[in-house]
Amino acid sequence: MSGPAIIVPIYQAVSDLERCLDSLERTLPARSTLHLADDASPDPAVAVLLKHFVRHSHLKVNTVTRSRNLGFVGNVNLALAETAPHDVVLFNSDAGATPGWFEAIRACAASDPRIATITPWSNNAEICSWPELCRAAPVPERAEADRIAQVLRQLALRSYPELPTGVGFCMFIRRRALQELGGFDETTFGRGYGEENDFCRRAAGHGWRNVLCDDAYVTHRGGASFASTGERPGGQNLLRLNARYPNYNALVAQFILHDSLAPLRQRIVDGLASTGSVPEIAVQRDLFGTQ
Repeated sequence: MSGPAIIVPIYQAVSDLERCLDSLERTLPARSTLHLADDASPDPAVAVLLKHFVRHSHLKVNTVTRSRNLGFVGNVNLALAETAPHDVVLFNSDAGATPGWFEAIRACAASDPRIATITPWSNNAEICSWPELCRAAPVPERAEADRIAQVLRQLALRSYPELPTGVGFCMFIRRRALQELGGFDETTFGRGYGEENDFCRRAAGHGWRNVLCDDAYVTHRGGASFASTGERPGGQNLLRLNARYPNYNALVAQFILHDSLAPLRQRIVDGLASTGSVPEIAVQRDLFGTQ
């Protein structure tokens, strides 16, 4: 196989989707498998965009449109079945790829067959956020995002540090882990939120690893597809997650408290500072002492 299949779960948010597809088109190797799963979007512009993209793309594009809205988890579980036997990368429609991200994730996956999930750095990815831990930054402009990604690749240790959970905006999942553990738990987590955390904790409990790909960067706006449904993080799904894993909050809290990723984040900051051109998202956080 040439690499994992990229699954883009789609619901509405046509402007974000267009940016997402453009970013994948320019960063993925030719003939990479891209699986576009539209969860019965009512906006006809989504279908028009997908048809145009398929016609002009250099990628191997599969499109499916659900006959009814299944919610994120149901849509993704079907997409996981539709892309077998490939490993996969779940790539949200409000995420944006930068050069080298796909190759970096492939190399990370190849480094250890017991890696179940991989998450890249992002401006908005909770414990995988840069420049600050668990604090979302604005989505950088394309040129700025590409420059961050370039410096990050140059300075990365490729140590692939362990995470308590992956972050679902852009998450590699190994097919063997799916075969062993099953897909996302739709019965417990319904239409979405918490399902990727549950999968990652199941994986860890069976001896699999969840890691950061410390030489990949993917931007993320956050909340685009769920905005029109009224669904939000936390709530009952967080209670269900904690009921299943009573140590989950403590595990994540300890990870945040010790912040083992801080030196890696600082390497990126220092590397960008050495180029003499400070990214706007870092200026806004006063990370360079320039304001």
